[in-house]
Amino acid sequence: MGKQLFLFVFFLGLQLGFSQQKYPTDDFINPLDIPLILSGNFGELRSNHFHGGLDIKTQQRQGLNVLSAAGGYVSRIKVSHWGYGKALYITHPNGYTTVYGHLKKFAPKIEEYVKKHQYEKESFTIELFPKASELIVSKGEIVALSGNTGGSGGPHLHFEVRDAASKPINPLFFGYKIADKRAPEIRAAVVYMFGDSSHVDQSNIEKDLFLKKQANGDLIADKIEAFGIIGIGVNAIDQQDGAYNHNGLFSLEMSVNGKRVYYHSLDTYSFNETNYINDFIDYERYSNKRQHIQKCFVEPNNKLSIYKNVIDNGFLEIKDGLSYTVKITAKDFEGNSRTLIIPIVGKKDPIIVKRPIKETPYYLNAVEFNKLSKDNVTVAFPKNSFYKDLYFDFQYDGEVVKLHHDDVPLHNNFTLTFDVSDYPESKRKQLFIARKTSKGGLSYSSTRSKDDKVYTLSKTLGEYTLAIDSIKPKIVPINFKEGQWLSKYSELKLKVSDNLSGIKFYRGEIDGKWILLEYDPKTGLLIYDFSDRKLEGNEHTLKVTAIDNVNNTIVYIASFYRKEE
Repeated sequence: MGKQLFLFVFFLGLQLGFSQQKYPTDDFINPLDIPLILSGNFGELRSNHFHGGLDIKTQQRQGLNVLSAAGGYVSRIKVSHWGYGKALYITHPNGYTTVYGHLKKFAPKIEEYVKKHQYEKESFTIELFPKASELIVSKGEIVALSGNTGGSGGPHLHFEVRDAASKPINPLFFGYKIADKRAPEIRAAVVYMFGDSSHVDQSNIEKDLFLKKQANGDLIADKIEAFGIIGIGVNAIDQQDGAYNHNGLFSLEMSVNGKRVYYHSLDTYSFNETNYINDFIDYERYSNKRQHIQKCFVEPNNKLSIYKNVIDNGFLEIKDGLSYTVKITAKDFEGNSRTLIIPIVGKKDPIIVKRPIKETPYYLNAVEFNKLSKDNVTVAFPKNSFYKDLYFDFQYDGEVVKLHHDDVPLHNNFTLTFDVSDYPESKRKQLFIARKTSKGGLSYSSTRSKDDKVYTLSKTLGEYTLAIDSIKPKIVPINFKEGQWLSKYSELKLKVSDNLSGIKFYRGEIDGKWILLEYDPKTGLLIYDFSDRKLEGNEHTLKVTAIDNVNNTIVYIASFYRKEE
């Protein structure tokens, strides 16, 4: 098909695609030529975000053929050290874009296009937006090989479907079938109290319910006595037939005495709202116990769009002398369901156990700008950084600044600033801000300097301090040594590491010309492919420079011999 004819057909299909009301179920094929088995599903709860696609298992290996799900053109290519690693975006005539992440390598014509721009820019990381006529692909065409690049925790293909507004949509709506006859599991339930007079079993501290499994797999909680405004949350997971992975629910529903009061489903969402996941779950519990409790109620500052026809934001008003039957139903995409019944008797009792409130000199209003200072330290929180008002624990002992606790989530970055005018000029260049880890170590927090101050932006509360990094990074050859003949080698491998602040920049050259070193920060490996360009002569000089985040620099130089065929 000629390019002009393709573009005419493409944009005609694009207009028709926008006019459709339902998702097409026959347009897309399996992006891998193996059966679809998932390690992660759409909307699954992840750290600070909902999962935007399907994680498809690749049989614990890399290099499987990745196929274009439909005809179209490559509209975006992104190569990054973290995130999706090597990622490909293909726009289709039906108005949708499919995304393929954590790739090992692109197909030859795409790889050539990417490397051309990488060499022009002299950068491994790159983002490209090809024109509609540049990289046209057909349905089922091999566009890449699967891999483990970026923030991937193991070999798999991340696959997404996005609409014209770049909103991810559950790919299962498009006709993909996953073997799934297993109902979700509800593993825990928690009741939360709101207001000083609310209580459950004479306590206004959140209460874990005791659940009993019935013969059909559903659950019933022990009866509770309650009064006032309460909310309920559950920990629930789903599994498909072919995998042991704990995946996310498709929907969660709650009814009271037969009337639905809460419902959400993971059909689609916007990337700019995904941070609200930290108010969708009990973040404190997740931070301390790594357990996801999904709230069946909507907090005032939660702006997620996944809720449908929620009554009174899902909060329950329990009145004295009345009885309530709460039914919570967890479903997967195939409609398999599991229910939990919670019997509640309204009974107003004296509150024996009250939630302790630790008052501090600092009370922060969530919707206001807040700024705290002591000695040479200042921390500033923009408006709407917090999801709720709180007493804030702010301390500084001259070395470590305590910013409350890391089990409180933030929606926006705060700015932490240290005045370093008392440090000698020679030391300032090696200073950085570090967050103290739970194991007592230091984690580099991206640090910038201005005048006599250093500052960092972060969404993680906890303890921070100034640290000094005076040690250069290390570069070690992996598959060769100085003065070696490498004529039969297909690639060069080195390992780069840094003891504290981490690698900020690296550059490789052979005979004074820039070379493309692919960097995997998970392993520290730097890899050069000899097929990138032909070397002239037999004797060559390799030079690799690495700079850490406080500008300590190492230069590795080695000679080698290679005769090109």
